[in-house]
Amino acid sequence: MKFSTVTFLVFFSFAATLAKIETEDAVLVLTKDNVDEAIKENDYLLIEFYAPWCGHCKALAPEYAKAAKKLQETGSSVKLAKVDATLETELAEKHAIKGYPTLKFYRKGSVIDYSGGRQADDIINWLTKKTGPVAKDLPTVEEAKAFIEAENVAIVGFFKDVESDAAKVFLEVGNAVDDHVFGISSSDEVFSEYGVEDGKVVLFKKFDEGKDEFNEELDAKKLRNFIFVHSLPLVVEFNQDTAQKIFSGDIRSHLLVFLSKEAGHFDEYVEKIKEPAKKFRDQVLFVTINADESDHERILEYFGMKKTEVPAMRLIKLERDMDKYKPEKPELTSENVLEFVTAFVEGKLKRHLLTQDLPEDWDKNPVKVLVGTNFHEVAFDKKKNVLVEFYAPWCGHCQQLIPIYEALGEKYKDKDDLVIAKMDAVANELDDVRVVNYPTIILYKKETNDAVEYNGKRTLDGLSQFIESDGAYGQAAEEAQEEDEDDDVPRKDEL
Repeated sequence: MKFSTVTFLVFFSFAATLAKIETEDAVLVLTKDNVDEAIKENDYLLIEFYAPWCGHCKALAPEYAKAAKKLQETGSSVKLAKVDATLETELAEKHAIKGYPTLKFYRKGSVIDYSGGRQADDIINWLTKKTGPVAKDLPTVEEAKAFIEAENVAIVGFFKDVESDAAKVFLEVGNAVDDHVFGISSSDEVFSEYGVEDGKVVLFKKFDEGKDEFNEELDAKKLRNFIFVHSLPLVVEFNQDTAQKIFSGDIRSHLLVFLSKEAGHFDEYVEKIKEPAKKFRDQVLFVTINADESDHERILEYFGMKKTEVPAMRLIKLERDMDKYKPEKPELTSENVLEFVTAFVEGKLKRHLLTQDLPEDWDKNPVKVLVGTNFHEVAFDKKKNVLVEFYAPWCGHCQQLIPIYEALGEKYKDKDDLVIAKMDAVANELDDVRVVNYPTIILYKKETNDAVEYNGKRTLDGLSQFIESDGAYGQAAEEAQEEDEDDDVPRKDEL
């Protein structure tokens, strides 16, 4: 009787605590007054810190709610919660929130950063991995079918001995890959149903071929790469949900196909590029980009393209920088795509460098205008010191620098052995100069052409001292450029 009373009181206390927490679409709404209790009372709790005005947060919201409802319907002990970080500023600061949305997973009191995707299934798969066995046991055909049918992508290992070295490699990979669910079976009837041999791994999917079998000797790196390659469609569409998968994978060469959904290009062209995509599947990732999306305008700009040029294709190679390649035959046919990608894989293509036309009045004003065709002639003039600002038109820091840099040009306009210049580094590219952050300011010294990058404060006085000291000023720690924590310097690779 005593035990029953205690149990009732504990349950009543727990229920009373939960009653204080509001829910929206099965998502707990947390504040500084109830977050500690929520973490204490739930062994598994994923918390999203968001801002109502954040576009990425708005895109995540319906998928987050969908995941919460699905977990609730299946009786999962995992709960999803959210915190409006613009209202709960103390809570956001306590949890070191730097951007939106930020998701943190509390597992029996300890916290880890969420690193999964932003679709409902991705969220559930990630949480399943963090709260349960690496691979679900599939002892019967019925359970195997239900497991495979429930997922867009499911990876199943078939091992007679689940303690074998091969099975251990499979589970090691399953533990490392959060995007997809893994199952394992040692059942003869399951083997027979799917017609596989001992030691095989099969990736089941609801697109393209329907399934792919891993036929190499089990190696963790090779299996991970196999999963990455075959878990994506032959031709994958670039968007917020796929971007991370596209750019974080082992395949560093991508064919980017720019299309317009409004013009019906996806229906017209995607099928045409699937055959070349199959041939180069392990070497080149085929990616479509909807040029109608306003968020993709900067990508077009990065490639020096206008929407009127769509449909179009480009190849990129992600190494130290993003090398770009442009086809000689721009028409999107299977033959042209095959020829273009084949030449790229065989190393027969020359890197495509963007350049603008040289303005007739490029040297009329105190700040000279450089483009790809006149850069070397001006910057490497050994009779002059040349200060060059590499900027991006959309960069806020660059825009703030305009009046200061123009004043600098005016100040030194009569100095014969000094040139103050600027170059749009988005529209103009150079083989021998790598620009990562905007703006980048470099002094090319006369006689030697040595390049010295300025790291001081972007003020007229600071830039003047940099010039007068022959590049010595602006290098020490106390002279370093100070930026607000929430105002990061834009990077060239941020498309």
